[in-house]
Amino acid sequence: MIKKDVEKTILVIEDERPLLEAIRTKLEKNNFSVVTARTAEQAYGLLEDLKKIDIIWLDHYLLGKENGLDIVTKLKGHEKYRKIPIFIVSNTASADKVKSYINLGINKYYTKSNYRLDQIIGDIRDCLK
Repeated sequence: MIKKDVEKTILVIEDERPLLEAIRTKLEKNNFSVVTARTAEQAYGLLEDLKKIDIIWLDHYLLGKENGLDIVTKLKGHEKYRKIPIFIVSNTASADKVKSYINLGINKYYTKSNYRLDQIIGDIRDCLK
């Protein structure tokens, strides 16, 4: 049996380990290559080391000093990374945070409790078309 080639690589930045594994499993079942980080520092290292990241799935709250907003600010200000689509998936949905993310140029903001993984993956697929 010939295995279908993996479609695109997604960097998932999520500090909650069980959720991170659930996201990874669901994305891999949908034919994505998945790399994961639990801190901003890990994410920056992966971005430097890997040839190409097609999408970033990012939680707002992370372990360590930096949060999702810090990461988006750095990436959107860096020529090499500014065009990578970013999907924020977080437990918080204050209007100010959402507005800040949108002003920085993210693709979409999701409140975790309001969306199923399948819905978010569908939006990611649409973005990659």
